[in-house]
Amino acid sequence: MALISLKSLGVTMSAPLFSNLDLTIGAGDRLGIVAANGRGKSTLLKCLAGELDATAGDITRSRGLRVGHVEQSLPDALLDRSFHQVVADALPPEQADSVLWRVDVVLDSLDVPEDMRNRPMRALSGGWQRLALIARVWVTEPDVLLLDEPTDHLDLAKIGQLETWLNALPREVPVVIASHDRAFLDATTNRTLFLRPEESPVFSLPYSRARQALDEVDASTARKFERDVKIAQQLRKQAAKLNNIGINSGSDLLTVKTRQLKERAEKLKDAAVAAHRERSAGAIRLANRGTHARVLITLDDAAVATPNGTLLFRTGKRHICQDDRIVLLGRNGVGKSRFISMIRAAIVEPGMVENVKVTPSTVLGYSDQALSGIGGDDTPLATVSRRFDVGEQRARSLLAGAGVAIEMQERKIGALSGGQRSRLMMLVLRLINPNFYLLDEPTNHLDIDGQEALEDELLKHQASCLLASHDRSFIRAIGNRFWLIEKRRLIEVDSPEAFFRPVTETES
Repeated sequence: MALISLKSLGVTMSAPLFSNLDLTIGAGDRLGIVAANGRGKSTLLKCLAGELDATAGDITRSRGLRVGHVEQSLPDALLDRSFHQVVADALPPEQADSVLWRVDVVLDSLDVPEDMRNRPMRALSGGWQRLALIARVWVTEPDVLLLDEPTDHLDLAKIGQLETWLNALPREVPVVIASHDRAFLDATTNRTLFLRPEESPVFSLPYSRARQALDEVDASTARKFERDVKIAQQLRKQAAKLNNIGINSGSDLLTVKTRQLKERAEKLKDAAVAAHRERSAGAIRLANRGTHARVLITLDDAAVATPNGTLLFRTGKRHICQDDRIVLLGRNGVGKSRFISMIRAAIVEPGMVENVKVTPSTVLGYSDQALSGIGGDDTPLATVSRRFDVGEQRARSLLAGAGVAIEMQERKIGALSGGQRSRLMMLVLRLINPNFYLLDEPTNHLDIDGQEALEDELLKHQASCLLASHDRSFIRAIGNRFWLIEKRRLIEVDSPEAFFRPVTETES
């Protein structure tokens, strides 16, 4: 039975986000919504939740339906509340005392430690804040659960917890998930909606299999369109020939035949449907200036420590070589970001980091989680034109190609969306033209097209890199070496799969 029905639903902002969307959501549904950055996923969730009116079409909900909507960010008003209070505050005031026990049941189900429950939100990581938002909605016992980018800020352990939790929910409660995390969608969904401006296909398959089916449909549509256009052109040519013969011979029959051929050609042309072309949120292109050196960086049992000097781990004797694409594995807090920062310092200030030797020809392309390489108070235009001396017109063209529209180029970088800032950072890296990339969570804020573009560029340019990521699909696509931080040591492993196993056991 359908709990929510959409009929010809559409939302138009400056351009259509989606239109003519027909969809039903019922018991047992685990629906993944996939689209590029800024193409309507959050908007559709707000429509489903009744928080936003669509431009066209209708939404029908079952009488008395309770929809729980988990948005992407924690409201500032909740930052000084404790984890437990944030969840308890969501209970109806008239029931709060009698059903307060539900808060602990939900927190137990999400494996929230006891000592975490009384900490204020502002003292917690983005991952714990995200789980607090999920608990805050689930404690209200919704009939439908909507999740907007639920894995943002979560490490692999917490992603695994969330996958386990979602897969254990009562099947009568449908779950709708908007996400760019391909592995997470594969683990938690059984239907996939590809949200598009014109026609939005939906498949009764998890993401990866649905993507294959979509590619086949798009390829078939493209072939049919090319075939129909070619036939229409042939009909027009035949009509033109008959028209000339008819004029010269004065034959009324040929004149009628000419008109019929023209009408057939026009009908075929009008009916021909072009294959969908995903409008890019901005191109991602990288570069690799190369080097003759085989070894770029040598680690001679270097110590990685916290700012106050507490040892996190030692590296042992390691080499980073040309064509290496090394992925750092390890739980949050073991020192991945500190290690990346140490390598950066060793490249920027040669000889300043003990037991780390850098080949002089190494040219660094660096991006951290906060994208600190592009200042939030600067403008995209100033960042590119001043830093790389490319001239204003060239800078504007480069920015437009990277997805920063003309009207955004002279606004502060802090005003850009996360996806735009990530693409701007990738443009900066390309212009640096490095031969070694040092990347900390590079797929944060990137949509699936952006993730795949980054994968393609790193592979195409055979770029040497060291990176940390929580994106399993990205890690599997990119890595050819894997370094695991465990028990205060850095060890090399053949594959990331054993590290993923606590997560992926829930996917089988």
